[in-house]
Amino acid sequence: MEFGSVDKILDFAIGKEKEAVEFYTSLAKEATMASLKQTFEGFAKEEEKHVSLLSDMTGNKEKIDSYKFKEITDLKISDYMVETEYKEGMPMPEILKIAMKREENAVKLYSTLAGKTDHEGVKKVLMILVQEESKHKLILETMYDDYLADQDN
Repeated sequence: MEFGSVDKILDFAIGKEKEAVEFYTSLAKEATMASLKQTFEGFAKEEEKHVSLLSDMTGNKEKIDSYKFKEITDLKISDYMVETEYKEGMPMPEILKIAMKREENAVKLYSTLAGKTDHEGVKKVLMILVQEESKHKLILETMYDDYLADQDN
């Protein structure tokens, strides 16, 4: 993956975030469990904020400058899953697997993109996205783990 400029990196990232908004919005519409619907709606809103952050770094400078990085636990559940394609009507555990894998891929993508620029502001925004997508991954992995634990009872 080669990018000729910072603008191309940002445009690519914006496109990925818009895809994520669509993905989570469609999952929220289809969710049968209220908690899952709420989670997916929340993720869609957060992905919209990521689009805004990438689209207007100058207008979000204060937010970017004040962002506090924290260590996010990685349960690594998605590391052992293969990518599958989403199909309408899939059972919840399969949907969670797809969403986990998407977030894992987003973390890897933004880490890679951050390594492709020397622009400190863009690098920081991409690392913020690494952190935010890592949070989503943890939430999804925890939901999946809890779901499996409930099945054992």
